[in-house]
Amino acid sequence: MHLVMFDIDGTLIESCDFDTDCFSEAVKTVTGVELNTDWDSYDNITDAGILDEFVTRHSLGEQREIIHKQVRQRFVELVSTHIALSPVHEIDGAVDFFQRLQTRTDIEVAIATGGWEETARMKLQSAGFDISGLAFASSSDAIQRATIMKTGESRCNHKAFDSKTYFGDGIWDKRACESLSYNFILVGKNFDYHKQVDNFKNMQQTMSYIGL
Repeated sequence: MHLVMFDIDGTLIESCDFDTDCFSEAVKTVTGVELNTDWDSYDNITDAGILDEFVTRHSLGEQREIIHKQVRQRFVELVSTHIALSPVHEIDGAVDFFQRLQTRTDIEVAIATGGWEETARMKLQSAGFDISGLAFASSSDAIQRATIMKTGESRCNHKAFDSKTYFGDGIWDKRACESLSYNFILVGKNFDYHKQVDNFKNMQQTMSYIGL
């Protein structure tokens, strides 16, 4: 049995730009402070991780819990409004590839995203993905990406895998995979990597990177 796990934003769907805009607006609305969107400057590039570090940097620790709650609520509202006006697009070929993996008896598909659960599910549904019954973990479960991935794996139907592969678009995804001994496949061209796909149209090439 092989585990194939996916990030969401920039990996399965084209959402990074509007997601950043909505997140920044939510933070500014709640706190009155501009959010630094240079993600490389943060230790944990997840919704909860970025917000938590933002709170610390701006000495807002006494309001940490309420800020997390209010920013998350506002972010969900903004993403919902955006999606209603402009549905989310898949990365080319992603829905078909995802569905084909789900039909295989030797593969278990899972989701582990740095986004919060509400918005993650909302965006996937808008783009046409059916994730019912799949193991799912998000920034609602943990701040660290590697912990999110481990949580997703723990929720899988199978508890032992011959291989574990993760599709992601960020250098932080690659680092998490290295720490967990996952096979990493880069979607897009955010950095140079030997296992890279622009999209999911070439199924044969993508499956070969998984090792199948």
